[in-house]
Amino acid sequence: MKTSLPLLLASAGLLVGTAAQAHIGTSGAGPAIEGTSYEVQFTVGHGCSGADTWRLQIRIPEGVTSVRPLDSQFGKAVVEKDASGNVKSITWTRASASEVLAADTHAHRVSLRARMPNTPFANVYFPTTQTCRDAQGQETTVEWVGTSGDHQHGATDAGSEPQAEPAPAVFIYPARTPGWNKYTVQEHVHDLSVFKDALIVWSGKSAYSANPVTKELIASEPDTTPLTEIHPGTEIWVKY
Repeated sequence: MKTSLPLLLASAGLLVGTAAQAHIGTSGAGPAIEGTSYEVQFTVGHGCSGADTWRLQIRIPEGVTSVRPLDSQFGKAVVEKDASGNVKSITWTRASASEVLAADTHAHRVSLRARMPNTPFANVYFPTTQTCRDAQGQETTVEWVGTSGDHQHGATDAGSEPQAEPAPAVFIYPARTPGWNKYTVQEHVHDLSVFKDALIVWSGKSAYSANPVTKELIASEPDTTPLTEIHPGTEIWVKY
């Protein structure tokens, strides 16, 4: 671990972290820490081809436990469990067809509270089915199930079928303490903005910070290169 830039670390402001974003975005109060309870808010930014959203079904991935949904203005939550009593999915439906808007003009939000899995530095995906209903009562669905991390809405590779719409995801952080934390990352981290709430991240002679002043000092520091991605098996030091 390189320990230069002491004055910068002493003066750098703490940035607020946010969860991973998709077309059905996720957010919460602070980062989602492995093995802890976390309240996830899902924001549905739009309906389906001009029609308002009528129903949302969110599937619960393996490793996410102690799931408790919250009722919302969108509708009451219905929980589906498997034979072992584990929550498989949660479905929110508008109370009546009359509540569905005549056009796609509003965003909607639903929430759940659950214990996050012990899978630090990885996304946890919540596959979601969005059902919309137009003014004539015709229903359409969109499956948000893509887990590639590519959030290009309706994108198509040359000569291939359209890519799956991205599933809403929550990035899981490791347990932490104030000050320096040493981790061995087992996942490939392409987007270092997940360290928005860290003062600085060191890996060998490379460093990253979301703070623009810190970033400039990293670039000007002798024998130091900007850290742009983290490979599996890499040891890093993070200061919170």
